[in-house]
Amino acid sequence: MKEIKITTSFEGFSDRNELSEDIQALMNQAIEVRKNAYAPYSKFKVGAAILLDNGKVVLGSNQENAAYPSGLCAERVAIFQAGALYPDAKILKIVVSAASETTQTNAPIPPCGSCRQSLSEYENRQQTPIEIYFMGEVGEVYKSNSIENLLPFSFSNKNL
Repeated sequence: MKEIKITTSFEGFSDRNELSEDIQALMNQAIEVRKNAYAPYSKFKVGAAILLDNGKVVLGSNQENAAYPSGLCAERVAIFQAGALYPDAKILKIVVSAASETTQTNAPIPPCGSCRQSLSEYENRQQTPIEIYFMGEVGEVYKSNSIENLLPFSFSNKNL
């Protein structure tokens, strides 16, 4: 038997004011689009903003459904839209902000497992890392230099 160790690291910012101006602007867009979330069941709204290498920004918010598996998270709404509208563009950065209607989210909220897998597909496809920043409603912001850092044993086309 051998032991396999995986180490990940993130950068932490005390709040979004510590971010560079371009990331703050992207985060502000994620916060604004979060208001468009359709979350009548969970009361948990998420917004995502993606910066592409062509300078375009693509937005997404979570969209729930009474048949729960039929809904989509903000990250997947945004990344699928980016893939549909700009199939040849590379994704440089994605920022995510989450807020609950029932309690204040003051800790960084990372993407769920399904979103990590979907984001990983795009990172593998473009063969360059995607920076991801995530936060709650207020407080700290975490940054990962790649999706692989969030999902080290991802399933990809190499497994097929």
